[in-house]
Amino acid sequence: MEFITGKHMPRRTFVRGMGATVALPFLEAMIPAGRIWSSANEDALPTRLVAIEMVHGAAGCNEWGATQNLWSPEEVGRDFDLTPTSLSSLEPFRDYLTIISNTDVRMAEAFQPYEIGGDHFRSSAVFLTQSHPKQTEGSDVYVGTSLDQLYAQRFGQDTPIPSMQLCIENINQSGGCAYGYTCVYTDSISWASPTEPLPVIRDPRVAFDQLFGAGGTVEERALRRRTNKSILDWITGRVAQLRRELGPNDIQRLDRYLDNVREIERRIQRIEAQNMSGESRDLPEAPAGVPDSFEEHTRLMFDLQALAFSSDVTRVFSLKMGRDSSARVFAESGTDRPFHPASHHGGREEAILDFAKINRYHVSMLPYFLEKLQSIQEGDTHLLDKTMIIYGSPMADGNLHNHRRAPLFVAGGANGRLEGGLHLKTPDGTPMANAMLSLAHALGMDDMADFGDSTGELSLSMPASTLTSAGS
Repeated sequence: MEFITGKHMPRRTFVRGMGATVALPFLEAMIPAGRIWSSANEDALPTRLVAIEMVHGAAGCNEWGATQNLWSPEEVGRDFDLTPTSLSSLEPFRDYLTIISNTDVRMAEAFQPYEIGGDHFRSSAVFLTQSHPKQTEGSDVYVGTSLDQLYAQRFGQDTPIPSMQLCIENINQSGGCAYGYTCVYTDSISWASPTEPLPVIRDPRVAFDQLFGAGGTVEERALRRRTNKSILDWITGRVAQLRRELGPNDIQRLDRYLDNVREIERRIQRIEAQNMSGESRDLPEAPAGVPDSFEEHTRLMFDLQALAFSSDVTRVFSLKMGRDSSARVFAESGTDRPFHPASHHGGREEAILDFAKINRYHVSMLPYFLEKLQSIQEGDTHLLDKTMIIYGSPMADGNLHNHRRAPLFVAGGANGRLEGGLHLKTPDGTPMANAMLSLAHALGMDDMADFGDSTGELSLSMPASTLTSAGS
């Protein structure tokens, strides 16, 4: 699309009303006068980053499960078959998929005899820091600065919210931590510094209000909540004025964006009404805005992230999809075994396959998000081209509590820095930190010399001459 714009609206434009502030999506009117659409893309916003942790490892990281390719495919390179793997639901997006297999997270292992047994309670803190946590039950926590926060500190400071941390499961379970580790380690994956864990948001209502409902006085926001009105009701006049200043393409984009904001808001309101109706809940301890359904909850969080990216409210999210030692049952996966007990399969083939069903189910949440990002146009491309999504676990074989051959893949184009359609199998003993270092470089942090226990950079575009089958 090649045309020259006539007027220029600031990229970060907000529509404000009583108790509400809504950022606008990218519009043609935001391209400086005299610039063409395609050249505006040269000044593209930094890559959006989502880091997703799933606990308990994967069935394909067990020795037998690896032979069955229950996590990563057998073939290395581009001609890989996802069918037997837990990643099979990602087939429609294989051109945006980079699988990195056979990396180790040794910083999550016990360094001293008195740390043995504490794998569940330090692992989450290691995933994005690739650093070994200090064993403590007090406030003197210490691990490392997480990758998402290093990125937010460099590329997220000119957005209203530098980063946001979300979770799906309850992280406030008293007595849930042991072996001398404070619950901060298992509750947090984002660390602003080695001593500063960042809180996570479980309630979609809280996340929505932070992203789209801020502004005004406390009294005005309280009134809006009491009346159960949409935030859009408070900005109707300004939106009508704005539409008169926009071209037809921008009006269409704006209307679609506001419709999406309102649709998410309605879903949250419907969930709150149902959960406050007095009916029994599957999650009686959860806030009213949290759906009982894992899939509905996850989709809401993905929708919020997509909208936030489209309006550039923030460029960085972390999402903790599970909690260590979780006993949640995912009946939709095809097994009624609780999550943590399922990971302790005892090496039995039937039980390993059962655990693989849960892994497959969790990964199957991702295509919804990828499709959503692909549907949002920004400049002459879409948001999936401009996003990096890291999905993995700091644990490998949950039955043994080990951290060798840990699961990891990356989705999205990262503004052209990821080729996609690639399975990379690293040599035995390669730290996952090498992959994280390379991803940091792909995010634009090219001056980072090391990260965690990295021993060097990992190529994300393997030369064709070196591509061999995993079994060779």
